[in-house]
Amino acid sequence: MTCLDSSTVDNNKAKNSSMINPINCLFKYYSKLFASFNWQYTSNYEFGKMIKLLKSINASGYDEISNHIIKLSSPFSISPLTHICNAALSSGVFPDRLKYAIVKTIFKKNSKQDISNNRPISLLTSFSKVFEKLMYNRLYTHIETNSILLQEQFGFRMQHLTEQAAFSLINSILMAMNNNQIVGGIFCDLQKAFGCVNHKTLLDKLQFYGIDGKFKTLIESCRSQ
Repeated sequence: MTCLDSSTVDNNKAKNSSMINPINCLFKYYSKLFASFNWQYTSNYEFGKMIKLLKSINASGYDEISNHIIKLSSPFSISPLTHICNAALSSGVFPDRLKYAIVKTIFKKNSKQDISNNRPISLLTSFSKVFEKLMYNRLYTHIETNSILLQEQFGFRMQHLTEQAAFSLINSILMAMNNNQIVGGIFCDLQKAFGCVNHKTLLDKLQFYGIDGKFKTLIESCRSQ
């Protein structure tokens, strides 16, 4: 039997903790640092394009201004809304009023008596949706420009449809079977996956990918009230 003193145990714990740290894993796979995020303000033209992309629905947030109304009034409201948006971008603070939401539940399956079988949805203000689209466009441009995502990442990407993911999987299976290889698969279904995301780890990964400064602060302020 081998006895370990407390210092050895602590060192092993620290070593194991370091090995499973997601940021340390990233440093192992990427040999160079990513370029810093390219800061950009928005314009009336870009803001108008984002408004046009909104679905013409009558559902609204707490302000009772629907997408339909904001699209109709856009010729008169674009300039002040663009100014507010740029003020938030320059300060790195997501306005608290845009975080307010009306939360409703949608039944999913099984027993209606079990509250976990209801999926909550948040009705946000139309302006917050436009602002989030602007943030998304800047973030997505940075990710694509620096080739941060792997080609095998199909979810939530343009020109990377779920049908392509299914085709890629089936094609790999058929090729392996044609070569008389054994095919196996492990499929993970994470229940409430988005609720399991560690926000600190996510923000640290953004920093690693070059998303820093006021834009990182802006993203961080989206989750706090």
